[in-house]
Amino acid sequence: MSIRIDTAELHEVLRQTPANQNIMLIGKHGIGKSEIITRFYRKLKMSVIPFFCGQMSDPGDLIGLMHKDEETGRSLFLPPYWWPDDGKPIVLFLDELNRARPEILQAVQDLALNKTLAGKQLPAGSIVISAVNEGDEYQLTDLDPALVSRFNLYEFAPTVEDWLSWAGKNEKDPRVIGFIQKNRHHLDGEGVNPETFGVKSGLVKTSDRRAWVKVSEFIENVKQIDDTKIKIIAGMVGIPAALAFKQSLASIEKVTAAQILLQFGKYKKKLKKLSLQELILLNEHIVLYINNGRYKAEQETKIRKNLLAYLKELQKNKNREPVAHIASMMENPGYENVMVFASESLDLITLLTDYIQGIKV
Repeated sequence: MSIRIDTAELHEVLRQTPANQNIMLIGKHGIGKSEIITRFYRKLKMSVIPFFCGQMSDPGDLIGLMHKDEETGRSLFLPPYWWPDDGKPIVLFLDELNRARPEILQAVQDLALNKTLAGKQLPAGSIVISAVNEGDEYQLTDLDPALVSRFNLYEFAPTVEDWLSWAGKNEKDPRVIGFIQKNRHHLDGEGVNPETFGVKSGLVKTSDRRAWVKVSEFIENVKQIDDTKIKIIAGMVGIPAALAFKQSLASIEKVTAAQILLQFGKYKKKLKKLSLQELILLNEHIVLYINNGRYKAEQETKIRKNLLAYLKELQKNKNREPVAHIASMMENPGYENVMVFASESLDLITLLTDYIQGIKV
């Protein structure tokens, strides 16, 4: 059994694991493993060399090709194309390791134990990270326990909040972000049975995080999403998710985060007409709006004032649960920017702290 970690915890694992230890991540495809690893180490100015082991037919791509040394008459391996000539440490990311051929896994054994390939030592400080797929939909190779024992094993399970925060910071289409906020199970295709939609080919498309990024890019400059575009989207995320997305486009938010944070006095009366579920969703929009910095610097004071007024209005209307909800969200490490933002207002941080302490009690 492996320990489960989210995105913030994965960053800590990458930050704190010594270079002489190897990391193995278990998880579905399309959840961001390779992107997070690449982005993390490139910030440290380290080259990340990815290998899709399930697609490798020859270990030569990994270890290099054998040739004859004319001086000694002996055979040796030429350095592969990716080998660092400058002696600087690198990161080898071995994706789909449990879909690799046996000869590839044999090369990885030596790499994981000694940081060597075909007798050549990787530069000091080099890091080896692998990722394995999990699920009945994959054709997998059983990994040797001796190989697995050379890796620190973690199940990477990023939360929906992780994706929403990332999507907001990277300016993904707000229609996609809003849909996932209201339909969280569609982010990773959970609880959806595509067979009920009459798929005859035997190939079934389901939604995942990578697919929703494709949808966001597809509709980025599209104002009206017609039925033809919904069909195209269905090819990205599957029929159930595409139909649910189409339905969500017909619903209009009664009040937005920007309206509350920038024009609270004008829209506060609408709060009384919102259901508990709609208030919870509004909270999520507000937290993401602040966390992702979707405002101008000169608006900060106004936003803090209106956020405080919003929370007090909820208290006045005896909506304690939504206040407790937004306070608990701010404790999430993924939303630390919001707590830093709120801490500039003594009244605001006092109100939130009281609720956080009440939740813990």
